[in-house]
Order: sequence, then structure tokens, then C-alpha cells
Amino acid sequence: MGNGTNVNNAMSKSYRYALLSIYTIVLVGGTISMSLMINIIKSNVRSVTTTAVLNLIVVHFVFLLTVPFRLYFYAAGEWHLGPNFCKVVSAMIHAHMYLAFVFYVIILVIRYLSFFRRFNQVEFYRRLHALGASAAVWGLMLIVVVPLTAVKYGSSTDNNTTTNDNQCFNFGGIFDEKHTVAVLNYIICALIIVVTLALACCQVWILGCVYRTHRALIFSQQEFWAQIKSLCFMLVIIVCFVPYNVFRIYYVSNYNVSLQMKNEFALAVTTFSCFDMLTFIGRGSFRPCDTTCCVS
Repeated sequence: MGNGTNVNNAMSKSYRYALLSIYTIVLVGGTISMSLMINIIKSNVRSVTTTAVLNLIVVHFVFLLTVPFRLYFYAAGEWHLGPNFCKVVSAMIHAHMYLAFVFYVIILVIRYLSFFRRFNQVEFYRRLHALGASAAVWGLMLIVVVPLTAVKYGSSTDNNTTTNDNQCFNFGGIFDEKHTVAVLNYIICALIIVVTLALACCQVWILGCVYRTHRALIFSQQEFWAQIKSLCFMLVIIVCFVPYNVFRIYYVSNYNVSLQMKNEFALAVTTFSCFDMLTFIGRGSFRPCDTTCCVS
């Protein structure tokens, strides 16, 4: 254990600077990205997709509120805000990833259904229904995330799973203590990977259908550019979420102190999903008629 700790300390400075850079970029870029999409509030809020995008903005906003505390820790190299708040900040990045993934799936599934059934858009009957559906998703995630957080960050006898010596985000030792936590991680990671693979196959098939239908005229078709928007969301999932969940399976099964910072680095990459709203910047995205088309 002593050798592992020495390795961790030797790498900590370079990793802290790298993480400091990543979270600074995410905080600034994510804030700009969300600001550019505020005008989406003016669109049809009864649209299922628009409602999901609005929820996605809220997810990013809540997470970005915790980023300054991560910047403080990586800049100072010490944590003086208490172990409980450390657990909250640490849990938020996981909650952000899972909630964002759920809303990505909702957006893509609705868009795929619209393509197959030739709907212009799928709507709730009333705005209250959209609010209720959003509350249901958030409530379900809280029911799942809060108990998992309590299990993962609960009491532990391992020094590496607690916030000792003014350190934070160092809870990996729980995998050696609680087998159920490791199993839950395997299940969640596998589920995300499988769902992503299924959505990616569906997206490729749809793009193939669009190409076969329009061929030489494909770049002039609104249907093609609508699918490019879907493809961008698909790429966000593949680039930001899949690598981390693949690595996490290895991390959980082969946990040691030297992998701790690598896990934090891989986890930091998931936060680049905060740039997803930039997906709407492009071909006519700022024209009122096209904004609704892009998100509906």
C-alpha cells in the first residue's frame, strides 16, 4: 500500500494540473453553450424532445455549480470543506452523467420514432404533462442515485475511501469492502454500453435509409440535417460516456491506488458533454422555424 501511495503522490501534481485545465474549459464552455441555447425556452415546451433538452440544460447547470469546488481542490491540492460536502460534489459528477445519458436516450428514441412513424414531433397534451414527466424522471433518478450514493460513500474502514489528510474524491477502496457496490457498477456500465451500441446501430441504419432515399440531393434535405443533429448527440454519448464506462469496468475489477487518478481523469472527460448544446449551432439553427425542427 505504501508503494501505491507514493505513486499516487508522485502523479498527483501533473494530474491535478490536467484536471484543473479540463474543468476550467468545461465550466467556461458549458456556461457559454447553455447561454446560447436559452432561446429554446421560447419554442414549443409541449414537445417531448424540447422538454428533454430543457431538462438536459438543467442537469448541466446543476453540475456546473459544483465545478468551482473541484477547481478549488485541484488548484490548492487540499480539501477544507468537510468530508460530507466532498461526497456531495463527488456524487454530482456521476449523477450528471447518468441523468444526461437518460435524457440523451429519450431525445434519440423520440427522434427515431418520429422518423419511423413520420411524425413531425411528439407532444404532451398540456404543459403540465411535460412538467409531470420531467418530475417523474428526476424523481426516479433520485430514488436510484441517492441510495447508491449512500452505499458508495457510506462509512468505510479503508483509509482510501475516506477524506483523510485534507484529500477528496478518493473513494475507490469501497470496491474491496463491498462486493455489491462493484456488482452495481458492472451492471450500470454494461447497461450504458449496450444501450449506446443499440442506439448507434439504429442511427447508422436511419442514415442509410435517408441516403438511399435522396442520394445526390441528400445535402439539400432537411431530413438529412435533422439526422445529423441526432448523430451529434450519439457522438457525444460515444466520445464522452462509453470510454469511461469501459475503463470503469477495468478499474472496479482491478482497483488499486495507482488507478485512482486515472479514474478521475476518465471521469472528467464525461463532463465535456456540457458542450452538447453547441450541437444546435449550425445549419440555420438560429432561425425560429428551424430551431423547433432541430429539437423536435
